[in-house]
Amino acid sequence: MNDTLADALNTIKTCDRVKKSECRVKPSKIVRETLKLLQAHNYIGEFEFEDTGRNSNFHVKLIGKVNAGGVIKPRFAVKKDEWSFWEQRYIPGEGFGTLIVSTPQGLMTNKSAKEKNIGGRLLAYVY
Repeated sequence: MNDTLADALNTIKTCDRVKKSECRVKPSKIVRETLKLLQAHNYIGEFEFEDTGRNSNFHVKLIGKVNAGGVIKPRFAVKKDEWSFWEQRYIPGEGFGTLIVSTPQGLMTNKSAKEKNIGGRLLAYVY
């Protein structure tokens, strides 16, 4: 089985590292929501869905801000009072990087989940 989120983050990280200005990633609902979060936190530029019949992709503009990123497996469950432990484990420094979390209220960052005082499952990290 393929992990579309892992493929998308790896493609974005690799293309950003070699200074490409854009890339294409395979679509899924979780990839779309993750791209929205990355765009909102200024890791990527604009993205759009391209449907060309058999092959559909997200066309992502890169702005050179992704140093590293990847999925977290297994998808650890995080209680609302455990955020600092997981941030120390996956993010290199305070205020530097973002965890992407699946919560009962949808996908959000660790900072948003902390503010709303909810837990969730870790999906990915980006910095």
